[in-house]
Amino acid sequence: MQTRACLVVALALLAPALGQDAAKDSVDFAAQIEPLLSQNCHKCHGAEHQKGGLRLDRRDAALHGGDSTDHVLVPGKSSRSDLIARLRSTDPDVMMPPKGKRLPREQVDLLARWIDAGAPWPETAATSPLVPGRAITAEQRSYWAFQPIRTPAIPAVRHADRVRTPIDAFILARLEREGLEPAPEASKLDLIRRVTFDLTGLPPTTQEIEAFVADGAPDAYERLVDRLLDSPRYGERWGQHWLDVVRFGESEGFEYDTPVGNLWRYRDYVVASLNADKPYDQFVREQVAGDEIDPRSNEMLIAAGFHRLGPVRRNAGNQEVAGSRNEVLTDRTDILGAAFLGVTLGCARCHDHKFDPLLQKDYYRLQAFLAATDERNISLATPEEEAAYKAKADVLQAQIVPLKKRLKTAMGEERLLLEQQIEHLEDQKPPAPPAINTVQDLSEPTKIHVLRRGEWDKKGDAVGMRFPTVLIAESVQELPLTTPNPRMELARWLTDPSHPLTPRVLVNRVWLHHFGTGLVKTPNDFGLNGQKPTNPELLDYLASAFLAQGWRLKPLHRLIVRSGTYRQAYATAEAAKASAKDPDNRWLWRFDRRRLSAEELRDTMLSVSGRLNLQVGGPSIFVPVDAELVSGLYKPAQWAVTSDRKQHDRRSIYLVAKRNLRLPSMEVFDQPTLNSSCGRRECSTHAPQALELLNGLLSNALADAFAARLAREAGTDKAAQVSLAFRLAAGRPPSAEERRLAAAFLERRSLKEFALAVFNLNAFLYVQ
Repeated sequence: MQTRACLVVALALLAPALGQDAAKDSVDFAAQIEPLLSQNCHKCHGAEHQKGGLRLDRRDAALHGGDSTDHVLVPGKSSRSDLIARLRSTDPDVMMPPKGKRLPREQVDLLARWIDAGAPWPETAATSPLVPGRAITAEQRSYWAFQPIRTPAIPAVRHADRVRTPIDAFILARLEREGLEPAPEASKLDLIRRVTFDLTGLPPTTQEIEAFVADGAPDAYERLVDRLLDSPRYGERWGQHWLDVVRFGESEGFEYDTPVGNLWRYRDYVVASLNADKPYDQFVREQVAGDEIDPRSNEMLIAAGFHRLGPVRRNAGNQEVAGSRNEVLTDRTDILGAAFLGVTLGCARCHDHKFDPLLQKDYYRLQAFLAATDERNISLATPEEEAAYKAKADVLQAQIVPLKKRLKTAMGEERLLLEQQIEHLEDQKPPAPPAINTVQDLSEPTKIHVLRRGEWDKKGDAVGMRFPTVLIAESVQELPLTTPNPRMELARWLTDPSHPLTPRVLVNRVWLHHFGTGLVKTPNDFGLNGQKPTNPELLDYLASAFLAQGWRLKPLHRLIVRSGTYRQAYATAEAAKASAKDPDNRWLWRFDRRRLSAEELRDTMLSVSGRLNLQVGGPSIFVPVDAELVSGLYKPAQWAVTSDRKQHDRRSIYLVAKRNLRLPSMEVFDQPTLNSSCGRRECSTHAPQALELLNGLLSNALADAFAARLAREAGTDKAAQVSLAFRLAAGRPPSAEERRLAAAFLERRSLKEFALAVFNLNAFLYVQ
């Protein structure tokens, strides 16, 4: 009894103190925590900005974590919460807030007590809207790129006589509002050079120029356009534009850069499809789902090689991450957004898109359409060819296997010899028989989960197939992964005439390659971070006309290049006034000059030198390259120079597209990397370009051939040589000053040096 009485007394005495401690540990979120976070964190991690993918003005967002960790806030465990660790850190690379702005210790302790108490964070619908992107709002759906394509009325203009096609009405309406005059029509010499390069990627011949200049018929230009569109050179020129977009490469990239020796068939498919004016919706469907459309058709199987074009990392420790599935599926999903939809879909892989209404869950739902897609190589060899290949390869493989077993335990010098032996034997293997690199559907699709921060081992909710929420009704349900022909479903959606993005994105790409800049300046990004269209009504008019013509590209080209806008001159008396109002010529008050692309430059040097080989299609060509560059490859033997020298003079589109080795003469003139989609090439000007043209092996070899052609066709008369050189290289006769300078040059220098100098002229390098 005495003990119990003492205990009661002790508890009574302690009660006030216990109450005080409990009160001390109690934290009022609204009064204490929210102001603290608002004053110190929300500027960088609030509604407007989320540095590192972290948002701290919403509990669910804070619990979701950032790009670098998902342990920012661990309710009940402040010791495991990265928020507290960073607030207490003295490391300038880690501490928060940054730049030495430390929170007082008592405030950090307050946050820690709040977290240990479970991080209570009352939220109400009235004061706490959902994290942007969790639900798509009506405002987000109303964004211009997601709106249906409508056919706008053709605007009335004061100078109706200047309207050659409806395009001109849209352009003139803006110029008239701004008080600007369009440039006059370009000369016939400029027009034939411009349109010939645009449609074929090659210069017009002297005979073609003379015939066009002499043709006084009112439809001479229209007939020229039709002839160029019917040329097999058209598909080669515009095929290269498409290969840029789909990041076409014939090797897997990364460390080994293993060749994929039959993807040239996909390149030839693209060229042939464009030459045949295959409707773009059909073109898209065949690439996305050709193997499902007709698995017996070689053409459809080759088209589906679209899914084999990206880089593949097969040397990772965990093949579930790399070559087998995760990275491959990621690459294939990202290219759908870039190539067909014109959105930065890949930005929604690790979290909801920070700017566009694209959910992370939508990213994986779209990826689910590819869940059954797997690689497949179909041999085109005869049984005899297969047997001969297998016999040779098996003999070498029998020698390689025991060496690889020894390699597992070998050390030092023994390991280095073994590696050399294995590589030597690998290099002796015969080339694989001809095949089609394509894909097929697995009977059991890979299960697709939302991945936390995009990491393969942090699987979240499992998802089925569904298109991005912003582009469909909220009520649309997911399709199960077991749905037959899943990519057919995807292809049908992409090419639905009511799709707001697919037609707009394509016509913008075509406009870009005719005018140098798209109506939307960012062709792979129609989202909020991209540029808005300078003339949205014209963009929709072009998309509507494109659909009305059955998704065909050649009528679209005709509509554009026949317009007065396209036929404007570069020089105009209004330049000073117009430049002040529109320095970038976004309203198209004149036609901008442009430098030849890397491929055009090489092909044109071949053409004017008389060496161009116009053979169409076939296996890709390996041309001689500096030995130092080849030695830098993981396996130098992979760069096997094509033995037939005539093949070295093929058009640039037929050169091998190896990811780890681009020709210096092409790379220096802005040929893009082959690892990601390139919607618009940069056009730089720098000293190495002049050095390459003056000292490069290619330019010097072709200058020799050019000089020989001048001597052969113009004889020994220097004036005749100069005249022919300009007509071949610039598409026009030389001016009086050019004649004088050229004559003086030839008094001191050789014809070969003169030919090399011509390759360096702006008149050769630029089209206007």
